Amino acid sequence: MQPIRAADWVLDTVEEDLLDAAKLGFVPDTVIQELGWDDDVDDELRAGIEGHVGHELVDGEYGDVADGVILWWRDGDGDLVDALVDSLQDLVDGGSVWLLTPKVGRSGYVSGADIGEAAPIAGLSTTTTSSASADWAATKLSTHKR
Repeated sequence: MQPIRAADWVLDTVEEDLLDAAKLGFVPDTVIQELGWDDDVDDELRAGIEGHVGHELVDGEYGDVADGVILWWRDGDGDLVDALVDSLQDLVDGGSVWLLTPKVGRSGYVSGADIGEAAPIAGLSTTTTSSASADWAATKLSTHKR
């Protein structure tokens, strides 16, 4: 058995993070806006998204059109409908919002029923839910076709 070098482990970890970012559907050279950041977010997933799109995530003060949005949300953060409506402010027509919530059993868990109730009120459709990382679930929300 060949020993694993630290550099190989780091490369494998970066490749996994890039795969996680790619599975969210982001493509290189797009602008992704990040909302709801706090100390508990998954920094490896963030770095994977940044590495995949080729630049840093932009915040709510960006003021220009974003191709996609990631919204970190926890139970107790406020009104989810309001946050989802706010996430659409800079989103390009046809863009998607990825709602990132703590997984079941984690502090701040948000139920799928809450997401399913809030999304249509905000004018969004729930399209898919998957695991984004060890602690976070991702729900893709799409704008309705106009």
